[in-house]
Amino acid sequence: MESKAAEIADWMLAEVKERGILRQEDVVQHIADNYGEQYLYTNENGNQSIDKEVKKLFKKLHRGKAAWDRDGFFWGWT
Repeated sequence: MESKAAEIADWMLAEVKERGILRQEDVVQHIADNYGEQYLYTNENGNQSIDKEVKKLFKKLHRGKAAWDRDGFFWGWT
């Protein structure tokens, strides 16, 4: 059975492919609503962020086709 982290990463990939853009705040909200706080953490800037394992799996899935925009806090499909 697929792990919850992999399930979230799969959802992220489908969303960014479909929308062309995936905002971190939308992912954080989706995780909080559907999976719980254990897949989130507060980063050094005091913002909620996505679990490192989820991000690692997402990166493996998109294989460089989703680029992170630091200023806008989103991934864009390339």
